[in-house]
Amino acid sequence: VFLSFQLFGTIVWILVASTQIPLPLLQGWVMFVAVTAWFLSIVFLSVFLFGYANRIAVNWNQADFIFHGATFVFYFGAFLLQAATTSLHHFPRNFNSTTQETILSGREYNISIAASV
Repeated sequence: VFLSFQLFGTIVWILVASTQIPLPLLQGWVMFVAVTAWFLSIVFLSVFLFGYANRIAVNWNQADFIFHGATFVFYFGAFLLQAATTSLHHFPRNFNSTTQETILSGREYNISIAASV
């Protein structure tokens, strides 16, 4: 389970970082969730791999449940924000009075869809 967190967290991290981030507040939270969950899953995995779980008197089933529950809540919120950013694809962004561009280019729109999924 932790290795899947590593894999998918890294993929989300890369996909969000590869866009131009048109809405920094929304996508900043997505990036924060991906990086934090990635880091905490490495810490949690290291505790088990190096045998610290036997030395620390903690209910590890409860800690695992709380970790995965919190990660689900934060990733679901990040998904909603990333999906909201993706849904703004067709809205124009005015740079000046003569030029209009969409918030996300076609390539960024596809990357944003992949990050949402």
